[in-house]
Amino acid sequence: MTEQKKRFSEFYITTEQKCPYLSGRLERKLFTHLAHDKSPLLIDNLLKTGFRRSQNIAYIPYCADCKACISVRVPVDELDLSKSQRRIAKRNQDLIVRRMSAVPTTEQYILFRQYVNSRHGDGGMAEMSAYDYSVMINDSVVDTRITEYRLGKKSESCNNSQPLIAAALCDHLSDGISMVYSYYDVEKSERSLGTYMIIEQARYARNIGMPFLYLGYWIAGSRKMCYKTKFLPQEHLGCDGWTRFESD
Repeated sequence: MTEQKKRFSEFYITTEQKCPYLSGRLERKLFTHLAHDKSPLLIDNLLKTGFRRSQNIAYIPYCADCKACISVRVPVDELDLSKSQRRIAKRNQDLIVRRMSAVPTTEQYILFRQYVNSRHGDGGMAEMSAYDYSVMINDSVVDTRITEYRLGKKSESCNNSQPLIAAALCDHLSDGISMVYSYYDVEKSERSLGTYMIIEQARYARNIGMPFLYLGYWIAGSRKMCYKTKFLPQEHLGCDGWTRFESD
């Protein structure tokens, strides 16, 4: 393999499959393999310009007659929490937050398994084994970390005896944090943990000088994605680059 081929990725297109978000639609993806011998600058730019990472694959929707998937990012310095979001942040201020290298644990997998079974039992992750989960966490060529959220007293040092109730797998890019996957204890619905983790990661990005929090794709008309437009202001990626999204 030449040095040029090592530095620049080759791209492929998947066959059409049923769209998991919009009824009656078919989806295709453009994807490339990520590896340590690829240019870190290229990988970083892919993940900042609409590509999402799944293990060692970077992909982007490539559907023939549909442009519904819109990349979303939040400028964290400007994030203006709603009254409801401020209540959620306050409700969860008792949680102990621990940021770690991306290392899978049995405790994480048990919580992940419970979350998937409850919320996405008919999705692609429904059959993930402990090994599959380990690969999802470990298989990354970028700076990937996992944040654990545990019940406990703030005066206590964080340790594994405190119940794990949520976790967020995130990539650290050159200009922000990209939330790859998050999961939580669905029985603690009063805490709105999914919303809280986005708020907490946005605040963390701001504290470390990162300007953006990347939330992946938003799809108008998909009930599963509607929560993403509640974090304002935000920017959407289009033909003219990143532009401010104005909510109705």
